[in-house]
Amino acid sequence: MSDATRAKLLEGALRTLTEQGIAKTSARSIAATAGVNQALVFYHFGSVDELLSAACRQGAERRVARYRDRLAEVSSLAELLAFGREMHEAERAEGYVGVLGQLLAGAQTHPRIAPATAAGLDLWIAEIEKVLRRVLGGTPFGEFADPAGLARAVAASFVGIELYEGVDGAGATAALDALEQLAFLVGALEELGPVGQRAVRLHLRRSSRR
Repeated sequence: MSDATRAKLLEGALRTLTEQGIAKTSARSIAATAGVNQALVFYHFGSVDELLSAACRQGAERRVARYRDRLAEVSSLAELLAFGREMHEAERAEGYVGVLGQLLAGAQTHPRIAPATAAGLDLWIAEIEKVLRRVLGGTPFGEFADPAGLARAVAASFVGIELYEGVDGAGATAALDALEQLAFLVGALEELGPVGQRAVRLHLRRSSRR
């Protein structure tokens, strides 16, 4: 019964964030959503912030696990960004984009939420980094790219777009389009023959010494 109650509270916390926002997320509202006694929030988690942190970690683990196999099949930067766009649409439809936005907003005023939110994002970043190491490794950019930094940049871009979308949907779409166009340009360079790729590498080496 204890595990079942914890599971209800974790799901209830995420649903409450989605439906009511961080400002209205409280022990009472979470318990009402979960269909349990309010006191059980404190019995199982000690505080609302600890419950939200646990829900954030669990939610991120589930979402990453859902897409891990698909990410393992990505073979180019263009595919990664196209898949990111597809995933964004699915996550928004299911309400998880809204949850992320609420957690990011809450982290500004609830310090205990910030580490859990960052840890959840790190799960995504780790998967993206694997893809970048794989798809850039054999290209002219593999020698110069920082996959770890690029993974954080990609994750930050999508987080920013998710938040921006709430105030300017058309602008968010244009940003996603621009990222895909950039990926196609990189892809075009990758398709150069051996001579062209050597020229690109030489230019990048010279530029990196300046």
